[in-house]
Amino acid sequence: MKNKRSKWLIISGILVLIVLLLSRSNPGILTLLPPIITIALALITQQVVLSLLLGLFTGVLLLFGFNPGISFMRTLDVYVIDSLASKSHAAILIFTTCIAGMISIVSRIGGTRAIAEKLIKSAKTPRSAQIITMLLGCIVFFDDYANILVVGPTMRPLTDKLKISREKLAYYVHTTAGIVAGIAIMTTWIGFEMSLVSDAFYELGHEVNAFAMILKNIPFMFYNIFAIVISFLLAYKMKDFGPMYAAEKRARLTGKVHADDAKISVSDEELEYGGGKVYYAVLPIVTMIAVTFFGIWYAGSMGNPDINPFSFEGFRTAFGDADPMPVLVWAAVSSSFVAGIIGILKEKLSISDIFESWINGAKELFEVCVVLILAWALGSVLSEIGTADFLITSLTTSIPGALIPMMVFILACLISFSTGSSWGTMPIVFPLAIPLAAAYTSDPTQSTLVIATIAATLSGSIFGDQTSPISDSSILSASATGCDLIHHVKTQIPYALVPAAFAVLCYLIVGFTGLTVIVPLILGSVGIYFVVHYFGKSTKEEDLIKIEDKIKVS
Repeated sequence: MKNKRSKWLIISGILVLIVLLLSRSNPGILTLLPPIITIALALITQQVVLSLLLGLFTGVLLLFGFNPGISFMRTLDVYVIDSLASKSHAAILIFTTCIAGMISIVSRIGGTRAIAEKLIKSAKTPRSAQIITMLLGCIVFFDDYANILVVGPTMRPLTDKLKISREKLAYYVHTTAGIVAGIAIMTTWIGFEMSLVSDAFYELGHEVNAFAMILKNIPFMFYNIFAIVISFLLAYKMKDFGPMYAAEKRARLTGKVHADDAKISVSDEELEYGGGKVYYAVLPIVTMIAVTFFGIWYAGSMGNPDINPFSFEGFRTAFGDADPMPVLVWAAVSSSFVAGIIGILKEKLSISDIFESWINGAKELFEVCVVLILAWALGSVLSEIGTADFLITSLTTSIPGALIPMMVFILACLISFSTGSSWGTMPIVFPLAIPLAAAYTSDPTQSTLVIATIAATLSGSIFGDQTSPISDSSILSASATGCDLIHHVKTQIPYALVPAAFAVLCYLIVGFTGLTVIVPLILGSVGIYFVVHYFGKSTKEEDLIKIEDKIKVS
């Protein structure tokens, strides 16, 4: 690890030196220092908060003539505080913490466990158990941590009984965590994603409905979609390749669900569950969706006499014109209230127990809130010093616009893998990628290129969260499923590289042809099917026994 950090330190120092030398002939290149320092420190230290803070401070130094005292004060009393003063930013913070609190209550009263136990009754074979694990992971979509801590411990006894390797269980649990949370529209991620989108467009001089933009962006999140496709194909066809095949072969033939040299640390962070009914989880989630849906319609139609809100056209106009930020707060608080009432009436919890659970869930996202605040502040500074303008001027004459989504996706993959943080990567890449893509279009709010670039940033950031050995979700997935961390990462990376490769291809297709998203999705899905079909080897027990018998005979 020290050698790796030393390498990054040397590379980063060289980059900073090059920027300083080139700034003599082109002062505008100094505007690249804040993002370079932010990215470099993130790679070296794996500390996103520290990296963002020092990147922010570097930008303020540029604004205040390299006066360290004044820059230190302005960093805190102007840019950090101003990022909190925004109404939309405050709404994002409230929404994010409220959703986390609601999820904690639902888990405490056993709602998510009840859903899991309902599905488990259908799992009788290794194939059905793997498919059920994937389905359960998709159902517990509202938070990646909740997903891991519910699906992993719940499915572990069943998959052990059916001789499914811990590596395979960890893969399914990890895949359905951030992958699904990143594309579902009612999760703890949505507020964070919306804030990045709205801020990026605001800096371009456009006010957009961030919720509507996220909806447009989902079909272009090729990596997320293809990762789900390959997971279900592997489960249904009972085929594997690479290190995972060896792990599954071991489990089927010997009953050893983990390798002899595995270092197992079964999570002691499993949530405290109540008796649990399915509707304990369904009602709060339905409440959140209903309040969001009708709240956006109400907010968009209220005070607008020019539309008939009960007509299809009026509904669509109202939905597009609404400010979704306050509506999300209504939804998050309402769903928390419903979850609390269920806990009090059905599980006989006290009001103190409900508030304790809610607070415990909310405080888990404290670091996320700090990252958000610093990311907003850094974006404001980058706008003032003109980083995006410099990049646009420098690159639009040399890089074809069609390559931007693909390049942004690869950049986000590399940064997120190196830092182990998707949420830390997004605010670093967004302020640079979106203005660059917008420079190639007259209306960035309607541009397929811009939407694909947004999706590439989000999707590429999630790649690292799924594959990096220093990712918190990697560590948590291995712990919750009782799998060795290194074995988990080693067996999962090939299954992440396949959808990532097809995502690169699809971003190129979209960029160069402008085809509707349906064509790349079909091509990518068919390509993944052929990879699994022709490169995968059967892990059915009877097929493995036949192979072993042939080897013994020969």
